[in-house]
Amino acid sequence: MANVGDLVSTSVSGNVLPPITPPTGARDGQLFTGGSLLVRLANFVKLPHTVFAMPFALVGVILASARHAITLPTIGLVLLAFTAARFAAMGFNRIVDRDVDALNPRTAMRELPRGALSLRQAKTAVIVASLVFILASYKLNALCFWLSPIALLWVLGYSYTKRFTRWSHLWLGLGLAIAPVGGYLAVTGMWSQPWWLLCVLALAIMSWSGGFDILYALQDAEFDRRNGLYSIPSAIGVKSAIGLSRVLHVTATVCLALAVYADPLRVAGYASAPLVDGVLYAGVGVVGVMLVYEHRLVKADDLSRLNAAFFTMNGIISLLFLCAVLLARLLAVVGTAK
Repeated sequence: MANVGDLVSTSVSGNVLPPITPPTGARDGQLFTGGSLLVRLANFVKLPHTVFAMPFALVGVILASARHAITLPTIGLVLLAFTAARFAAMGFNRIVDRDVDALNPRTAMRELPRGALSLRQAKTAVIVASLVFILASYKLNALCFWLSPIALLWVLGYSYTKRFTRWSHLWLGLGLAIAPVGGYLAVTGMWSQPWWLLCVLALAIMSWSGGFDILYALQDAEFDRRNGLYSIPSAIGVKSAIGLSRVLHVTATVCLALAVYADPLRVAGYASAPLVDGVLYAGVGVVGVMLVYEHRLVKADDLSRLNAAFFTMNGIISLLFLCAVLLARLLAVVGTAK
């Protein structure tokens, strides 16, 4: 088996790119230090990666607050439900992929392949997290409760997609897109007004996360190809995969702008609409700039800065957009008070 550093990219036409420099200088998944069971479980599911989509769950909550009052218990339940669902999904993925992970030099030191967690411990943790997610959904409202098994099946099903489709990245993206939709429904118990607000917001998150998952999969392109696993980079080559990731990130930016155009804060009758809109559009602009910079970090023949592009940049993007939406919401309230 070739080392990750020997990766090459073969395009559909058969052209071979120069050897790829793999990511260096960062620990896989920004892991915690320590040997306790809690630390091992946190590292098992890459807990720091929760920062990617959780802010968008809160974006959904904030947008819904324009029409419905929110309480601290509701916010707490949203955060609990999201964290539990993500834990179950990531843990289940680690269980399903444990044999493949043991073969891949990049993932061989994950908790299950190296024996830091037993299979029984992993399965128990996933079952508990799944039950916590369903219980938190039940405590939110009836709609969230009835939709929770569907959402759970979708995010768990992602773990099998690399066995049969190259579009697993978008399957994952749609799983993360549940976050803003779930946050909104948790507060309102009903679909958005206008109806297409949640649709374009979900499409934005699906395109954004699908795009950065394609970038993350670049480092395993050759491994996937040799082991019969499906991914965009292994199917069309690293260079073409980067191009597709860029298209998805442009789509994500456009969809975020459309979500801002819907502006539920203004529709709900809040004052200071121009200022509120300005902050929201500025947030979209910052996301666009950050995505451009992210793609400048990743080159077809040099993935040495992939960890920075994947974890650091996308964590900042989600947090900055959350800050923009929160600021717009506060400005809308101030405008109303006047």
